Amino acid sequence: MSEADRTPDDIKADIEHTREELADTAAALAEKADVKARAHEKVEETKARFTHKVDDAKAKVTGTADAARQKASDATPESVATGAQQAAGTATTKAKQNPIPVSLVAGFAAGVVVGWIVWSRR
Repeated sequence: MSEADRTPDDIKADIEHTREELADTAAALAEKADVKARAHEKVEETKARFTHKVDDAKAKVTGTADAARQKASDATPESVATGAQQAAGTATTKAKQNPIPVSLVAGFAAGVVVGWIVWSRR
């Protein structure tokens, strides 16, 4: 359609379409320029990633305690095995009841490992 063939309704529709595109572009730029919101998103993302790593560490600790309990029952006499199982059960229970120290140790260990990897690759 040439410029001469356009009707006023066509021109109005084209103007409205351009306005919508401009509004979308302005909204995208405003979102990109909102530093506070972007920082908040980054904090939430980091918290979620850290929580996931802590949960993994807790699962590993619990799994290791269960494996140690099983090895103790397989390799020792009955009375010693019972004591070892009780100790492993107590450690697992305490870790589940008070996960903050376990989380802190797991977080510290993860930080040490990440720092060591970063340092060794330089």
